[in-house]
Amino acid sequence: MTAERKSDTRQELLEAAATLISEAPGQDVPLRAICDRVGVKLPTLYHFFGSKDGLLAAVIEYGFASYLDLKQATEPTGDPIEDIRRGWDAHVRFGLDNAGFYALMYGQVTPQRRPDAAAAPYAALLRLCQEAEAQGRLAVPAAAAADHVLATNVGVTLFLITAEAPDLALAHQVRDATVAAITGLPGRPPGAADGAALAQQLLHSLAGAEDTLGEAETALLRTWLGRLAAATGSV
Repeated sequence: MTAERKSDTRQELLEAAATLISEAPGQDVPLRAICDRVGVKLPTLYHFFGSKDGLLAAVIEYGFASYLDLKQATEPTGDPIEDIRRGWDAHVRFGLDNAGFYALMYGQVTPQRRPDAAAAPYAALLRLCQEAEAQGRLAVPAAAAADHVLATNVGVTLFLITAEAPDLALAHQVRDATVAAITGLPGRPPGAADGAALAQQLLHSLAGAEDTLGEAETALLRTWLGRLAAATGSV
């Protein structure tokens, strides 16, 4: 068997496992069913993955890679808070569409250990939070904001997966509450003496402003408002 054929067979087994697991959330998928889907024998599966645990680890990695592809396919808006909101929605949608291996990715946990494949999606979220922090738009440090978003995003997605009928309105409410918590806007009503809160609100209102003001003008306005928010103590 050529190296290319070996690679193809491994990928076919991985995709078959991911498909069968996704089609039967929470159920045990027999290894023989995976092999039958590809047209190979059990020793071939063991050759590539070593054991059932090895196969599941590969499926988890495959799931995170698919999730990252979905997130990267979404064009950034230029507004980190709006991109966090969109990323939240994409996360929920991915979980509901791929309940079987989402449960493997986030539902089957080992204490004090996260899958290595989870690092890339988390890093993308952290970068958005760091960008928002640099603009003076966070009420907490960027790392704390990223943890807050991830924890609530995973929690609500698992809750919706187990619900009889997923309530997307609930997902949106939790999303908005989470964004409010990391930005600190609800407890900071704007007023004449509160330049930081006003600057924050104006920053949040700039989502989609490029179409009206132009990209360069909107970017400059974000810079000015970010500096004002940081200088007047919004974080």
